[in-house]
Amino acid sequence: MSFLFSRRVNGNGRHATRIGFLFISILSLVACQPSLWGAPPPPPTFSLPTPAVMIRVPTLAPTITAMPPTAAPTPVVLNAAQVWASPATPVALREKLQHWGFQVLTTNQSSANLYIDVAQPITGAMDSSTWTYALVAPFPTIIDGVSSQELISVWSGASFGPFAGIPILMEESTLMTFTTLWGAPAAGTVQVVPADQLLDTAWNQMPAWAIIPFEQIEPKWKVLTIDGQSPIQKSFDSIIYPLTVTYRLTCSEPCQVPDELDFSYQNRDPAKLATVILTGVTAMVRATAKTMDVKGITYPGEAIRDLMREADVTHINNEVPFYGGCPSPDPNQEKQIFCSSPRYMELLMDIGTDVIELSGDHFADYDEAAMYETLDIYKQYNMPYYGGGYNLEDGRKPLLMEVNGNKIMFIGCNYKTIYASATDTIPGAVPCDFDYMTGQIAYYRSQGYLPISTFQYHEFDTAKARPQQIIDFRRMADAGAIIVSGSQAHVPQEMEFYNGGFIHYGLGNLFFDQIAKRGPRLTEREFIDRHVFYDGRYLGVELITAWLTDYARPRYMTELERTRFLTDIFKESDWGFLQVGQ
Repeated sequence: MSFLFSRRVNGNGRHATRIGFLFISILSLVACQPSLWGAPPPPPTFSLPTPAVMIRVPTLAPTITAMPPTAAPTPVVLNAAQVWASPATPVALREKLQHWGFQVLTTNQSSANLYIDVAQPITGAMDSSTWTYALVAPFPTIIDGVSSQELISVWSGASFGPFAGIPILMEESTLMTFTTLWGAPAAGTVQVVPADQLLDTAWNQMPAWAIIPFEQIEPKWKVLTIDGQSPIQKSFDSIIYPLTVTYRLTCSEPCQVPDELDFSYQNRDPAKLATVILTGVTAMVRATAKTMDVKGITYPGEAIRDLMREADVTHINNEVPFYGGCPSPDPNQEKQIFCSSPRYMELLMDIGTDVIELSGDHFADYDEAAMYETLDIYKQYNMPYYGGGYNLEDGRKPLLMEVNGNKIMFIGCNYKTIYASATDTIPGAVPCDFDYMTGQIAYYRSQGYLPISTFQYHEFDTAKARPQQIIDFRRMADAGAIIVSGSQAHVPQEMEFYNGGFIHYGLGNLFFDQIAKRGPRLTEREFIDRHVFYDGRYLGVELITAWLTDYARPRYMTELERTRFLTDIFKESDWGFLQVGQ
């Protein structure tokens, strides 16, 4: 028997776009809303012939007979539900109008009573829709963003900014939209490409960039920031973002759109956005633990605390058990047998941990007593876990969550049977049962879940994934996992897009004291992967890069460190493309 843990996570600022009664409203427009289409024509007048003989009628006392009111005739309005859409109107907005019952015209504007086009935003207007666009580049692009001045300068033909001289790719309707807002682009600064060819075109002619509607974001794009703003981030401010566009439904003749017609649709609803952070190795032992005792338990997470807390779901792969009898930390400890003081749980809570992975090699280092104590601590903090547990059945079951309407599944295992101690009666990390895991992934994917599969695999001292590792990770993606992530790596590894999923073979350490005194210092490089979901779709990943310092504390990489790191990883991933500025 399998029991499933289900948890619902509610985001802040949830709101619903009101489109209720819209279809009824459309019928009303056709049948009984003459004000929308202009005043009805006056009634016909008749001229009666003057009689040749006048007959005087005697005056009688008036008789008043109550009569039922005469019903006003319903005006017949031709083409009442037709809307002319300007060439700037996005395809998705046209499709939304059709879904609401309108007949959308792209030619013969004069035959329609309504039209939709780019307009200046009006606060609170019910006849306006807000459309968010994204500035994107192929995923293996190192630069992270531009300023609005740099973007506009390229549009106007000036040689300013990192993408100077590189045409902006976009579809025709996007070009028409921003031509309305910014004026016509300078010759050669825009390349028009059909929407279904934009991604391939960009990858084939790197370095490249493009402007696309928010709904066209997919994992093989990298969303670039503009003035630090990105529509896939929770801190996004649409008011100051230059790619926020308003389209307004307008009458072609003087008329009034009825209040019940709520056209305030948007293609980006923040209440449908969810972020999940995946991390690598956490082991609060040796020099890491000693640093925590000296500088404070929460010291290791101070530089990245805000990042971790902001995510809807923060995953921590804590490989080591909590144990009340754990010896004082020794930075020079030689034996690879680890435990952590239960006090160190404070660090995990301080950074906003939401999910614990228990597939680590060291979970059973202090035997059953420490594992039971660890599981009881997680239970005390209401902390869900997966990849290990009280027994085999408890540890291997999927962890299910619903986050802002996005259904997410976690499943994981330990590839090395020597460390996978869980049995029917003994706690521990669970061994990899690929038939079971692929079956669970396929089933829950069919139920609308977006599966995340993580591994405690073999550790390697280079970034290149090994042949068997590739086979095993891809097997999860073939079953339907949208993300496959290696939690085990001390040295960050390559990544790839495969069969509709994103595979990152190893993220590196998070909180672990592996700082080299000589050599390439590969164990000090860290990935923190922030995955983005929207309305039941996986949009992609943002690669956050960090550098391990003080044997315990990751900090954000400098621009130069990040450039070198990403260059190395992209080359290992067979993405050695030319970058902007090269």
